[in-house]
Amino acid sequence: MTIARKAEPDLVDAVLALKTRGEAEAFLADLLTPGEVKAFAERWRVAQLLDEGKLSYREIAEKAGSSTATVVRVARFLKDMPYRGYRVVLDRLKRSRKNAA
Repeated sequence: MTIARKAEPDLVDAVLALKTRGEAEAFLADLLTPGEVKAFAERWRVAQLLDEGKLSYREIAEKAGSSTATVVRVARFLKDMPYRGYRVVLDRLKRSRKNAA
């Protein structure tokens, strides 16, 4: 079962409808509390640092301002879970930045 089947279809459709960075920022500001935005950003930073593969979990936690439990959880999703959401976005952004350079 994919996360899309578990998530509310209307929410997924709303995210897919966003076209610009400004739209995404406004949508997230309306949808999430400041604490939720911070938590999402923290997890995303952890995923990026894990993907770089240069730091220990403890160093990643310090650099991202997260707990080591968050680092372990993100690492598990990045490596072991079938959703592959982190991997898709990490790889897509790498390609996009490479093509822009």
